[in-house]
Amino acid sequence: MRSIDAVPVPLDAPNTQAWRTPLELALLGAIWGASFMFMRVAAKDFGAVPLVEIRLGLGALVLLPFLWRARASFPLKRWPMLVLVGVINSAIPFLLFAWAAQRAPAGIGAIANSMAVLFTALVGALFFGEKIGARRAIALVVGFVGVVVLASGKTAGASIGWAVAAGSTAAFLYGIGGNLVRRHLTGLPPAAVAAATLGTAALMALPFAIAQWPQQEIPARSWFSVAMIGVLCTGIAYTIFYRLIQRIGAGRAATVTYLVPLFGVTWAWLLLDEALTLTMGIAGMLILGSVALSQRASR
Repeated sequence: MRSIDAVPVPLDAPNTQAWRTPLELALLGAIWGASFMFMRVAAKDFGAVPLVEIRLGLGALVLLPFLWRARASFPLKRWPMLVLVGVINSAIPFLLFAWAAQRAPAGIGAIANSMAVLFTALVGALFFGEKIGARRAIALVVGFVGVVVLASGKTAGASIGWAVAAGSTAAFLYGIGGNLVRRHLTGLPPAAVAAATLGTAALMALPFAIAQWPQQEIPARSWFSVAMIGVLCTGIAYTIFYRLIQRIGAGRAATVTYLVPLFGVTWAWLLLDEALTLTMGIAGMLILGSVALSQRASR
């Protein structure tokens, strides 16, 4: 999942096919939750950097028609910021989550990812002069407590602290990226922005992916997983996400954040036979509770 891009868009009438909104929110939560399961499967065979390169490239290709249609809105002067956002908001976070997937269960990354909403508020307060408010400040503290609880846990006797740190850092970068998009790319078609940032990130990561490309034969299961990450969990998921923003606004679309950890843990439990631990449950409730409190404060 990426951060919420605050792009002003017209909203449809409240009674326009209202049933589509909860259905698409649930579908998007299920897809983004599955991305952590697919990373867990593919990362051990591809390695973090090649996996991320394929994800970026496939996602950019799916979204390329949106960029081509809006190409007149992307003069040369905009591209340095698009490259920066691509690195901060896609390449490095994807790499951190892939690295974490090599070392910890899929549910760990899914839970840490939900901190992106809180970090967006924190970055806005620290670097862009936004008022954070008492309720959001409490939400941030509760969320960080949840991260500490999550990092203190162990799975199969192994510490997952570094994986939690990587996932939390990725969520923090999502917070920076979301604020950059809000201030420097507002008014551009969001799906086209996603195509541009994914594409430039793929080009930046390409030399590193070539240097670290795996020498061993990759099993079909991992090829399928990495294809699903790129096409479904990145390209198609972003298309659904931006359709939601256009219909209901960025604030309401952000509620998908609550569903991603739930689906991420559930998919890993059902399909990868990963254990559900008490630590993960407590940390998940703290983090998601803090996100809910933060969203309520923003409204």
